[in-house]
Amino acid sequence: MLDVCLLGTSGMMPLPGRWLTALMTRYNGSGLLIDCGEGTQITLKEKGWSVHSIDTICFTHYHGDHISGLPGLLLSMGNSDRLEPVTLIGPKGLERVVSALRVIAPELPFELKFIELRAPEEVIEIKGYDIRAFQVKHNVLCYGYSIIIHRGGRFFPEKAAENNVPQKYWNRLQKGDTITEEGRTFTPDMVIGPERKGIKLTYCTDSRPVKSIVDNAMNSDLFICEGMYGEKDRDAKAREYKHMTFFEAAQLAKEAKVKELWLTHYSPSLVRPEDYIKETRKIFPNTKVGKDRKSITLEFDKDE
Repeated sequence: MLDVCLLGTSGMMPLPGRWLTALMTRYNGSGLLIDCGEGTQITLKEKGWSVHSIDTICFTHYHGDHISGLPGLLLSMGNSDRLEPVTLIGPKGLERVVSALRVIAPELPFELKFIELRAPEEVIEIKGYDIRAFQVKHNVLCYGYSIIIHRGGRFFPEKAAENNVPQKYWNRLQKGDTITEEGRTFTPDMVIGPERKGIKLTYCTDSRPVKSIVDNAMNSDLFICEGMYGEKDRDAKAREYKHMTFFEAAQLAKEAKVKELWLTHYSPSLVRPEDYIKETRKIFPNTKVGKDRKSITLEFDKDE
């Protein structure tokens, strides 16, 4: 299962009750953060989650509302007696940007590892899941992310018996090993079925609607997407500043055939995003208004 918490939902500047952009997930003891705007530590504490478990931090881009909370977060992680390395992932220039921010956080008891994204799409395998990064369209280099947890095929003892696989090899084959012993080669497909549907979360902020978002969000269990503007007369402004409206985000969700859409990264002028949700749902019915600390646990399909 994948725990998901939308920590901050404000774009550009924080508001009372609405901190700047951040998302956290937890899976098998691993904590992943996407973006780290101002107030991330506070909303994280209000949620009751710990900074200590965060081992991976991804950045969509380096505008202040997405990274300004990083120095303080790193200091808090150090003060929590963390010694294990933390991996940072982001567009080209990541190490330079973080080094500049660390002028006020120069000493940490743990190592920072940097993965700078260069290609339009990259896949990073880490902590038992895949992070798929994909370029979007903002006024600076910017990436969206999908978190994908794969699920292996179901074990069939009758299939193992049909293939005359000795029982002593079953466990290793279920783990994906290929075994050559007793003059035979035993492969995982001799005891398990095809890979089952896993879990997929896609997160995208600060972009115009582009095909790469649809392609990478396809069939996501949850799609978290910026809706900078809810008002119908803000189309021109969204195009000018390379952001999205509620309705554009909903159209992406519809085209990508996602299960659920959460809107986030609201303009400071958008005080009541719920006022525009009814019209948005005419495009994609399962649209939800994202709020700070809105949470969900995504689980494997029990019927698979």
